[in-house]
Amino acid sequence: MTTATPRFDLPEPDDFTRPYWDAAAEGHLLLRRCHACGKAHHYPREFCPRCWSEDVTWERASGRATLYTWSVVHRNDLPPFGARVPYTAAVVDLAEGPRMMTEIVDCAESGLAIGMELRVTFRHEEGGEAVPVFRS
Repeated sequence: MTTATPRFDLPEPDDFTRPYWDAAAEGHLLLRRCHACGKAHHYPREFCPRCWSEDVTWERASGRATLYTWSVVHRNDLPPFGARVPYTAAVVDLAEGPRMMTEIVDCAESGLAIGMELRVTFRHEEGGEAVPVFRS
């Protein structure tokens, strides 16, 4: 009997995050917006991390972002990341305000610059959720 290799790159959706992953499968990035203070946040939470209000709803993001910082990963022993090296782990500033951890795809390291404009795209893995990543 063989045991499947654990995956460390696939999310485990629950009832609360299901709308986020369903939208991602359709090519849309969702955020949560607080109606009490007006601020958007990411990652999705059931309350506002700024004012603690529970009056928050899903909102479709524009998909636009700017690069805040990045690091090129040359070694990662967790499956399946080892097969992807080198890859670019990054933090982006979404046009709506929140910062988001992500990956930059289809862009050489020499082409990266803080403040560069990016657009969301999605990595589709068989048997898993579509995961938002960004490209120039």
